[in-house]
Amino acid sequence: MLISEQEILELKNFVFELNSTKDSVVVVEGKRDSIALRKLGYQGKILEFHRFGGMVNFADTVANYQRLIILFDRDRKGRILTGKTIQLLQRRTKVDLSFKRKLRIITKGKIMFIEQLVCYESFLV
Repeated sequence: MLISEQEILELKNFVFELNSTKDSVVVVEGKRDSIALRKLGYQGKILEFHRFGGMVNFADTVANYQRLIILFDRDRKGRILTGKTIQLLQRRTKVDLSFKRKLRIITKGKIMFIEQLVCYESFLV
């Protein structure tokens, strides 16, 4: 995969912005997604959806956070999860999809799955 300097610069800013968000938590689908974000330099709190044993448990637990930054994958499953999360939580807490959109723009749609971000690791460290 060809990676431009522009992408690297924008990803560094992306990680910096993520690290700068206050009173928020990043939500990903699974462990490999968490690992990929850590390798890019994200230091904040990450919750993995699969650990909650279902949407209801997930919704009840995360509703306590002021802001959820949703970074589910861009496949069908990820889109369904995103939709359900918005449906269940929009009245209970702030659901932030802006980082998900930024990531799609920065990587020009090349990254479908958050775990694929590890391909940028060597450029960001």
